[in-house]
Amino acid sequence: MIGVLFLLFLIVPIIELWVILQVGQALGVLPTLALLIAVSVAGAWLVKREGLGVWRRARRQIERGEVPANELVDGLLVLLAGALMLTPGFVTDAAGVLLLLPPSRAALRTFLVRRYRDRLRVTSRFSGFRGSGGAFVATAVYDVEHVRDATPPGWRSPSPGPSRELGA
Repeated sequence: MIGVLFLLFLIVPIIELWVILQVGQALGVLPTLALLIAVSVAGAWLVKREGLGVWRRARRQIERGEVPANELVDGLLVLLAGALMLTPGFVTDAAGVLLLLPPSRAALRTFLVRRYRDRLRVTSRFSGFRGSGGAFVATAVYDVEHVRDATPPGWRSPSPGPSRELGA
């Protein structure tokens, strides 16, 4: 894993510089810089829009007493898209935009959930407290725990899915 990260931190900047130079040769320096800035501004707007949409969907599910598992993964993917959009370059911006598009984000979410379903356990607790003015405020706390798999390689046990604990 460390080797893969090292290669990414080495190769991605080289690819980004090459693409920026190619675009700069085709368009010129100022139009290339303007395009990089415009893509970053548009990306920030898209990240905000998609992030707020994920937040609203998660709040609705919490209010219904459901665990917003898909929305939690979507939130992480939108956060990753924002980080990619902040990185200067066309390749990372393209990857960020792909993560912001709901169909591609849903496909990646499905892949990630299938890959890591047996390794994570999500628990939730719903409780509440009296806020200012005596109004009851419901809160939800989610905990994601990494579960080490002690099964032999190649053997898969049936997945019970995410657990859910209700109570104070």
